Amino acid sequence: MKYQTQKLAYPYFVAALALFLVQVLAGVLAGTIYVFPNFLSEAVPFHIVRMIHTNALLVWLLLGYFGASYFLIPEESECEIHSPKLASLQLGIFVFAALAAVVGYLFGIHEGRELLEQPFWIKVLMVIAFLLFIYNVTMTVLKGRKTVVSIVLLLGLWGAAIFFLFAFYNPDNLALDKLYWWWVVHVWVERVWELIMAAMLAFLLIKLTGVDREVIEKWLYVIVGFSLFSGLLGTGHHYYWIGTPEYWHWIGAVFSILEVVPFFAMILWAFYLVYQSGRNHPNKAATLWSLGCPVMAFFGAGILGLMHSFPSINYYTHGTQLTAAHGHLAFYGAYVMLNLAFFTYALPALRGLQPFNQILNMWSFWFMTGAMVFMTLTLAFAGILQTHLQRVLAMGFMQIQSQIELFYWFRLGAGLCFLIGAVLFIYSALGPVREQVTISRYSQSPSQ
Repeated sequence: MKYQTQKLAYPYFVAALALFLVQVLAGVLAGTIYVFPNFLSEAVPFHIVRMIHTNALLVWLLLGYFGASYFLIPEESECEIHSPKLASLQLGIFVFAALAAVVGYLFGIHEGRELLEQPFWIKVLMVIAFLLFIYNVTMTVLKGRKTVVSIVLLLGLWGAAIFFLFAFYNPDNLALDKLYWWWVVHVWVERVWELIMAAMLAFLLIKLTGVDREVIEKWLYVIVGFSLFSGLLGTGHHYYWIGTPEYWHWIGAVFSILEVVPFFAMILWAFYLVYQSGRNHPNKAATLWSLGCPVMAFFGAGILGLMHSFPSINYYTHGTQLTAAHGHLAFYGAYVMLNLAFFTYALPALRGLQPFNQILNMWSFWFMTGAMVFMTLTLAFAGILQTHLQRVLAMGFMQIQSQIELFYWFRLGAGLCFLIGAVLFIYSALGPVREQVTISRYSQSPSQ
């Protein structure tokens, strides 16, 4: 670790992992309710559990991005973070807002809009924290060295801040509401977050492979270009059934195909660079996560998303378990694995140690990835059967649920396996180290 203010990342990573565990526990609880519908139905209804599950996911991913930025930007800019005090204040505001939202949900206090359920005052706190962060990292980049990695990261972070502002717009017209709702939900995860992903992955590949920066930056230009070009108009595949003009059918279908390109490019990029480098970096676990991230993102966000993005298919499949299959693997591959890769790389340096608990960390990779792949397959099969029974045979909803109950049991089992993997990861990242070997005993820092 080269700069003192990189230590600001550590509390962000700890807070993110704590919320990660909350999110996974809420997911397992939601899966339990699917097979035992009356489980905790009076104390914590299903819609509240799902709310906590999805909101905790978004918040801990953002905390991970914030922490990664505070670790990454000093090295890229070759200077300290502009204001450490603002970074600490931002963390306090953001964590308070997240905890207040969860407590509010448990007492039925929410706005009811899916994924944007936070009460107005909590949204305001989140924006304040985001603005403090944007100011802090922008000032740092402006006063230091400018690199493609830091500029692309800033572009993604600014986009995330700007497009979240549409969460405040809640018109009475439902079609209009959904139009702008997607400007947050889709544009975040299928456009600006892809820029954040590409920048963070580029930084990891530079550090893990030792390949010349110019080579990696050329790949980054291609990926960013396709993400910006396809992501915004690809939003059209969400506009099919909300009262928008019919031309969105064509726009949504065509640009949905192009949205797969940056994910496939990331696979080629990552594997090519690791292969070409021939460098045996000591942090093998971070390399594993960095290679697994684009692969799972390609299948989850790319292929599964594309499968039901065409109007003729989406007409039958929207709102079924196929959506859940796509959502789970897409978020896990593109963003969860990205954060876990960065944590695996940065935490040894932040704790003043060489890469540690790597075998345990890699076991957590296979537990979580295997569980998520199995869960995705079960949800995909459940969705295909549900589509046929509901949209073709016109069976009643509760009849259909009884027909696909077996798949819910499989999903619950996969969720429990994923929970084991998550606990293993947190223990490997934050728990005790068998051999307390400090970085000073080695000639090379993990962050070099």
